[in-house]
Amino acid sequence: MRFEKVYIEGLAYHLPDNIVTSAELEKRLAPLYDRLKLPPGRLELMSGIQERRFWEKGVFPSEVATVAGEKAIALSGVDPNQIGCLISASVCRDFLEPSTASVIHNNLKLPGEAFVFDVSNACLGVLNGMSIIASMIEQGQILAGVVVAGENGGPLVNNTIETLLARKDITRSETKSSFASLTIGSAATGVVLAHEKIARQGHRLLGGVSMAETQFNHLCRGSDDSGAGAEWSPLMETDSETLMLEGCRLAGKTWARTREVLGWTNEEVSRVFCHQVGKGHRRLMYENVGLDPEKDFSTLEFLGNTGSASLPTTLAMGVEKNVLKAGDKAALLGIGSGLNSLMMGVEW
Repeated sequence: MRFEKVYIEGLAYHLPDNIVTSAELEKRLAPLYDRLKLPPGRLELMSGIQERRFWEKGVFPSEVATVAGEKAIALSGVDPNQIGCLISASVCRDFLEPSTASVIHNNLKLPGEAFVFDVSNACLGVLNGMSIIASMIEQGQILAGVVVAGENGGPLVNNTIETLLARKDITRSETKSSFASLTIGSAATGVVLAHEKIARQGHRLLGGVSMAETQFNHLCRGSDDSGAGAEWSPLMETDSETLMLEGCRLAGKTWARTREVLGWTNEEVSRVFCHQVGKGHRRLMYENVGLDPEKDFSTLEFLGNTGSASLPTTLAMGVEKNVLKAGDKAALLGIGSGLNSLMMGVEW
């Protein structure tokens, strides 16, 4: 993908007020820890995640995605009547049918002629949505578009804990497939892209590369026995070690191709924003892509893994803290189960 006319005009995030520490999760798991003689503090030690946030019970993905979308549109200065596409890109959605995007579109009062649909691709959803909208802008189909995501990790974490406690015969080895589920948090995000004709911010989305190694689709699988919505009861099984190794190898390949497409060298990159998983994943990923980890902007310590909202929320927080200056080259490094990787470059 190469874009000449696409600019990032608005970045926003919306977070829950309810903060839950890793120590609090382990307190709930105390019977399991005692039975298996697991050392307290291992969750934070292994992941680097001190805390994450959860929405209150009954909150729908569309509600929080709407808030993030409103913020992004307001920050962009783009006239809502010029928005020709809305994509909801979170793993979580209100229901199986209709699209969650249709609820958000109505909430935001966007034009009736806009394209409105969901895109689901695990943790890559927002980046996929950005690439779709950017392509539409580049081709002259629309002037602007917005991607939103409302991720609700609370039900997954709660259901994982309850399932682990209910299994009296579970072994240490069997708990490993549930570890990744305990790193999940909640967040909502919004991204507005616009054609150069109406862009005012000067932050150009240059393009990127998507690569897949779908022979590894079995390494992380989530199920939902009760349907979508605010009262869902999901479970996820993850081969965390293999997923990390193969995902980071794919990241290295994808970044090498992305550099070719963008004409960049690693030394030119000013800042890196990647999908936030854990400290081990981050260390191995930077080894594979060959970038300086000091250029990383991290949120995993206090947000955990917020799915598709992770990378754009991290980017929005970085921009809020003025870590990007005019002319900086920023790398957006996305990795998702499947395995899929999508990486993009921005010239700030």
